Amino acid sequence: MPLVNMKDMLHHAYRNGYAVGAFGLHSLDVLEAIVAAAESARAPVILSLSEAHFGHFDFRLAMAAAEAAAQRSVVPMAIHLDRGANAESAVNAIRHGCNGIMVDTSHLPLGENFETTRALVKMAHACGVAVEGELGYMPDVDEDAGATHPGAASYTTPAEARGFAERTGVDFLAVSIGSVDGRANGKSRLDWSRLKGINASVGIPLVVRAGTGLTDEQYHKLITLGVAKINCSSSLSEIAGDSIRSAAKAGSRDYADLRAGVRAAVSTEVERCMRMWGAAGRAAEVLTQCRPWLNVEHVIVYNASGLDAKRLRIAMAEGQRQLAAIPGVREVQVGSVADKSSRYRHCWLIRFASAAVIDNFNQHSAHVAFVDRMLNPEAADRLTADYVVTGVETGVNALSISCATTAPDASPALARQGI
Repeated sequence: MPLVNMKDMLHHAYRNGYAVGAFGLHSLDVLEAIVAAAESARAPVILSLSEAHFGHFDFRLAMAAAEAAAQRSVVPMAIHLDRGANAESAVNAIRHGCNGIMVDTSHLPLGENFETTRALVKMAHACGVAVEGELGYMPDVDEDAGATHPGAASYTTPAEARGFAERTGVDFLAVSIGSVDGRANGKSRLDWSRLKGINASVGIPLVVRAGTGLTDEQYHKLITLGVAKINCSSSLSEIAGDSIRSAAKAGSRDYADLRAGVRAAVSTEVERCMRMWGAAGRAAEVLTQCRPWLNVEHVIVYNASGLDAKRLRIAMAEGQRQLAAIPGVREVQVGSVADKSSRYRHCWLIRFASAAVIDNFNQHSAHVAFVDRMLNPEAADRLTADYVVTGVETGVNALSISCATTAPDASPALARQGI
């Protein structure tokens, strides 16, 4: 399962002088192309889903496909929400499998950007999820930001970057250091002294957007000055469009024929970028030096002899609704035994995004209220455990993180432990 901790991945790139590409997903063809390129280049990669594109595909279906692709891949991957609209978008993205998030705050006044990002970091870190902040704004024609927030450029300063990083606790910082004028003339103006100052001030991985006007030498210099993540999205969409137009011009009319060349064309470009940015050949060391990203199954088996079937169904439904809203909870399932001989009659199966969620979940007000109102009075006879469950192919055995049994006469304080 080569999903890895995104913070570990980018800090490895930052320390070792290369950049990981965060490639935008536009379709299943593009997803398959990115994965094929990463495996061919033996490179770590970030699968990036931008909220600006959610009108073009179903986010939940796209996330399921991205997570499945990462889980069966042989190279390290992370899944990132790019330019989320708000905190609710971030919570939803974590719920569906993202282990890196970025909410678009670049258009906000500086103070508001600080506070919004700091609250986001607090929530995400409680889930074990890395956060990309953004300071400054650079509209251009190559990425989504220019269309979302058109207007005058706002450059990142070293002093503001340092204060922002210290006050918010972000793991990476997207910066504005110059402009790419567009596809027609391909000219670029990058403020290298500004970037050098930012890197010296913050000491965390920096992020830039790919631009058609940048040369190989400019990319190399960006990386030497702290850039460890390069976002690449619209150029892949253009390549896919060019492939379809070429097929149509050649006489193809069937949908499958029109898109037949998309994967190869996009994969070629993605692999070219990976090699240019120095990520090629890094997969093995990233896998050994980064923590795997593993969900946790929180299991409660219990008896509720004081509840009839109707009241139990109502309690289960209400608990599902309340507990599923806690950040970091991916799924809540309830059930009853099929085997009448089982010691415990009912169960809760709650999936956490990571082990970091356990403490946050146990202390969350919604969970505490549910324990006091339902579990302690009606299900004191219960067994609770948290499990990291991994695939056999990873060579890691299933690990029980914690286990607590609550006897029928246990005190409320004891009953709350580990639940």
